[in-house]
Amino acid sequence: MNNQFKKGVLDLCVLTILGKGDSYGYDVADTLSRKIQISDGTVYPILRKLASDGLVSTYLKESKNGPPRKYYHLTDQGREKLTLYRQEWDEFSEAVKGILEDEKT
Repeated sequence: MNNQFKKGVLDLCVLTILGKGDSYGYDVADTLSRKIQISDGTVYPILRKLASDGLVSTYLKESKNGPPRKYYHLTDQGREKLTLYRQEWDEFSEAVKGILEDEKT
């Protein structure tokens, strides 16, 4: 898949995953990589950016298999941004779909 396509929607994808529940970085990356081909280090800069923008917060949680894990939690501001991004994505993807279908005729 074209990298430019992915860059524009990864924030939306990460926010969507976190909108379903708190998660740690590896789990977010694993969930994404099952659907979209991404490199291992792609998700962590996105998570740091979302945290610095106030869209996610972090906390440590003990792990049964080693040191505590840093979990990410969608903030109220993050939920608002997710709703906005989702609306924008739906409008954009419908417009692109319309252009592509017009091209067929």
